[in-house]
Amino acid sequence: MEMLLSGNEALARGVFEYGGEFASAYPGTPSTEILQVIAKFFKDDVYAEWAINEKVALEVAVGASYGGARSIAVMKHVGVNVAADPLMSLTYTGVGAGMIIVSADDPSLHSSQNEQDNRYYGKFASIPVLEPSDSQEAKDFVKTSFEISEQFDTPVFLRITTRISHSKGIVEIGDRETVEHEGFERNITKFVMVPAYAAVRHKIVIDRLEALKEYAETTDLNRIEWNNKDVGIITGSISYQHVKEAMPDASVLKLGMGYPLPMKKIAGFAAKVKNLFVVEELEPFYEEQIKAAGIEVEGKKYFSNHLELNVDRVRDGFIEAGLLDASVKSSTALAEPEEVLPRPPVLCSGCPHRGMMVAMKKLKLYTTGDIGCYTLGALPPLSQIDTCLCMGASIGHAFGITRAGKSDGKFVSLIGDSTFLHSGITALASVVYNKGNTTNIIVDNRITAMTGGQDNPGTSRTLMGEPTNAVDLKAICRAVGVEHVREVDPYDLEETISVLKEETERDACSVVITNRPCMLFPSKIKDEPYTVILEKCTACGLCFGVGCPSIAASDEKNDKGKPKAEIDPITCTGCTICAQVCPSGAIVPLEQ
Repeated sequence: MEMLLSGNEALARGVFEYGGEFASAYPGTPSTEILQVIAKFFKDDVYAEWAINEKVALEVAVGASYGGARSIAVMKHVGVNVAADPLMSLTYTGVGAGMIIVSADDPSLHSSQNEQDNRYYGKFASIPVLEPSDSQEAKDFVKTSFEISEQFDTPVFLRITTRISHSKGIVEIGDRETVEHEGFERNITKFVMVPAYAAVRHKIVIDRLEALKEYAETTDLNRIEWNNKDVGIITGSISYQHVKEAMPDASVLKLGMGYPLPMKKIAGFAAKVKNLFVVEELEPFYEEQIKAAGIEVEGKKYFSNHLELNVDRVRDGFIEAGLLDASVKSSTALAEPEEVLPRPPVLCSGCPHRGMMVAMKKLKLYTTGDIGCYTLGALPPLSQIDTCLCMGASIGHAFGITRAGKSDGKFVSLIGDSTFLHSGITALASVVYNKGNTTNIIVDNRITAMTGGQDNPGTSRTLMGEPTNAVDLKAICRAVGVEHVREVDPYDLEETISVLKEETERDACSVVITNRPCMLFPSKIKDEPYTVILEKCTACGLCFGVGCPSIAASDEKNDKGKPKAEIDPITCTGCTICAQVCPSGAIVPLEQ
């Protein structure tokens, strides 16, 4: 039987089909759907959970592996940074049942703060890296990853990218296969990484890598497709698809196992082709190792490590190398691009973060931001987020800048509920411990909104749909020593401005928590849209400054030629922020 599946759906299917029993993740585009699919369709066979962060996701999945369950930990590429601490020792302990770590990399930064190439984590940790090139391989490589993991007693990196995650292809599906494993067996020298035992295990890791190198030479994951031998191309992952379309007549060595590389097979392939190239996205991971082995090859000279590749960019690289005629055009280049209106990302109509942004702007505060929807507040017209580095950094940033004592103005941190639970709690505790006096704002919209509305420990429901105890953010803040914890309604600008003013003038660490949920989940906050009385509108433009996509310039202008405002009644949620900033009372409920 065949199904049309995205890479994420196919990978989830693979976990089900090939005996997976445990899955843990922190939601992050492009990998989020993997756990959602498992929880929706396969929960009778595979337990799935949202962990509080990626480090915890890996640790509990490792525990399940130790306990005899084929397990998978899923995260986007930057999540591996969070999970790196257990990862680097997990490579020493090895596994119990098969253990997979999915790293969903994001070339072109579709939803990320960097373009890091996580193949290097495989080399860093001395663990194998598998790279599927389509949805079918995304499913199939789950089986192979479990088998490699158990054969070599190692975790396995299954590296996908945004294009693999979200593009769809025909996938052959099958029934579930079960693999029996014993439960946890005490083995202190294997599982307890004190220095004496770890030193012994490191030698096992070194020997294991040599065995994996031999496996790489014979596995079907790495295959040669012979065609014209004037050009030989070494490639893998989604780049393989681009190469096949751009250079259909070339000979190709497709790498499904990106680390360790099959250097003997590569050398044999290189010896039989006239011109050898590596086509890979992001960093020259293959290229550097191949050149280090003394094999002449070109790669990043023609194929950039900036942004993702596509057929045109691959073809242009071979044109630059003199191996394609410049008149060759791709199918995408034959069509004239259509003119479309730009659609920059923006906070949704009725977003509760907007009121807080407007209040901070009114008070002329500097804002150290974090990862979440509220990061969009960095864009005009709000322009209110001044830093954004990684999950949980906002609290430390505000404290560090304030402690440096060289900057004018007042600094507050802004962090979401899920992000605070992910990695903000420890930062807040550190600020209190070090006698900081920053104001820290937790915008609690009761969901993990940026990645599509996933539950988190503050939402009273698990990924499997079961009710659970919700974390109390106010209690956590008080528990780490914050004496001044306030709650505000971000739709009430007067209250929000007043509370922020009080707290930013306080010579002590404080926390302000908003209490409005995301307007998209599960439904709109209010159903009464607002409208503009054009006769009262003076075209002052203050309502445009709140950055709401429901507000637009009307055709009517004032005597100075400035446009008056109008509100889309279909998308307006009636949050009232625009009405509160309007000085002329021109914005009123539609029914009036």
